[in-house]
Formats: sequence, structure tokens, C-alpha cells
Amino acid sequence: MATKQWALDPSHSEVQFKVKHMMISTVTGEFKEFDVKLSTEDNDFTKAKATFSAPLSAITTKNEQRDNHLRSADFFDAENHPHVTFESESISKKNDEEYELKGNLTIRSISRPVTLKVENSGVVADPWGNTRTGFEISGKISRKDFGLTYNAALETGGVVVGDEVRLFANVELVEQK
Repeated sequence: MATKQWALDPSHSEVQFKVKHMMISTVTGEFKEFDVKLSTEDNDFTKAKATFSAPLSAITTKNEQRDNHLRSADFFDAENHPHVTFESESISKKNDEEYELKGNLTIRSISRPVTLKVENSGVVADPWGNTRTGFEISGKISRKDFGLTYNAALETGGVVVGDEVRLFANVELVEQK
């Protein structure tokens, strides 16, 4: 079997997160910059090794004041912990398109195991002679597990920032020749 290296096509990829605000609405954030690397044995994704890294300077919620607060010590403490990273441990095939990806997510230098749902859209040849593959990835984490504990209580009960963070990524990768 031949080992294949896959690199991110950033113009066809996105990474987002969603968190409840005041228990009544959802705020979406994303990373304007990130990198994904994938190594496979041929096109067998069950033997894949994947890594993800995003600089916290690239976080955006389309609100500069909130983005700066997220980068502060109240949340990500980007000055001391400048990146969010993920490194895969295993991937198992559920059916022809669905996989379960297990690995370690690191935020604020705290690493925790996470399990993500992965849907593969297949492997195709593009018009320029490249081989491409695409994935939709989703999962949930508790922000408190990563030391993201800042919050404020509401007079009516509840809190300003929800604990559950939903993760979403759509990535397109190109086989390296």
C-alpha cells in the first residue's frame, strides 16, 4: 500500500463552532485560518492520521469586541495558548460514507479525547489532474472541559454562555504528488 499525503484546499473549506447565548439564541464563530493534514494508506480512511491546527488570532464571530474577549484570558488566553489543535487517534467506518473519528483536542494547553462524526463525500479527479476528497465533520464538546469557564448569571436564571459547543467543519483535501 502506498502512503498518500493530503493537504487542505482552504478556498473550499470552513471550520465553525456554535454556542448558546443567554440560552435563547446561538452564536456562530469560525476560524479564518486553519490547517488540516491527512495521511492515508491509498484511499483507506480507516488507517488515516489527521491533524488540525488553528491560530486563535484567526477566530471571528463577526463582532470585534466579542472576538477580542474570546482571545482574552477570560476564554482562550490566546497570548499564552495561541493555537487550538486536534490529533487523530483512530477512525472507524460505520458505512460507505460515515466514520467515527477519535482523537485529542487541545485548547488552552488542556488535551481531552473527543469523538467526531465524519461523512466522506468520496474521492474524485478534478479537471486539473488532481485527486480530491471532502469531509463533513461534526461533534460536541463541553467548553468547561478545556478551562473555558467564564460566564455570568442571568437574573431570570441560566447563564450568558452555554457550556455545550457544537463543532462543524467542511474540508476539501488535495492529494500531494
